[in-house]
Amino acid sequence: MQNRYVGDVGDFVKYGLLRAIRGLTGKGALDRAPSAPGFAAKPLGVAWYLHPDAGPAGDGGHTAYLKEPEEWRHLDPELFDSLKKLIGAGTRRAVKTIQESGILGDAVFAGDPIDIARVGVREREQWRHQWFRRIQDQLVDCDIVFADPDNGLALDDRFRAARQVAAKRIPLAEAVALAEGRTAVIYHHNSRRRGGHLGEIRWLKDHLPGGTIAYYWRRVSNRTFFVINPTDQVRRRVLEFVNRWGDRGQLV
Repeated sequence: MQNRYVGDVGDFVKYGLLRAIRGLTGKGALDRAPSAPGFAAKPLGVAWYLHPDAGPAGDGGHTAYLKEPEEWRHLDPELFDSLKKLIGAGTRRAVKTIQESGILGDAVFAGDPIDIARVGVREREQWRHQWFRRIQDQLVDCDIVFADPDNGLALDDRFRAARQVAAKRIPLAEAVALAEGRTAVIYHHNSRRRGGHLGEIRWLKDHLPGGTIAYYWRRVSNRTFFVINPTDQVRRRVLEFVNRWGDRGQLV
């Protein structure tokens, strides 16, 4: 994640999915009351994998959807209005505004920046281990965790912590560790891997625990959300979300 992406269309689907899984919107919103069956007492955890703003000029500019409420707002009116307000306020775009907005309920946020450019090459692997341990400690009391790496998943044997590009990736080992004993949602920005996006998604699913759900978002900027260790309730809510958001995305 980078601060400059806050509020773009990728954020809209990202938070829409998390809100649906958490029961903050749609049919699942009925479960928010503490006395309701299926009420989740533990908070959602968000691991930002916050990377310094970097990349081509114009990245993060996909906010035109906010000017098309007739197409987008009905999907999650509360979320749409909140993001439109944040973007329209003219303040610097930052994940801090998301944390303060309340759109993810009582979520716990792990926002330690992952800026390995400031770390010596020889120290980067150990630094990454220590950084990830802090993330785990901050989210230990959460029963659903979302990881938001800038570029997404990488196979362990292709992940090199010493390389600067590693700051934009989450190795499978970290994704699986975050999902231990609970559900984890992992962001992945689809690449140009041979076989196309659907082939890439199926390839990654083959390396993730059985039962993993993959939601492929097709509009504006392609991305996939892998839901590892979904409970029956989470699985049901994901299906409700997919049906409500229609042909903008699909399960793979």
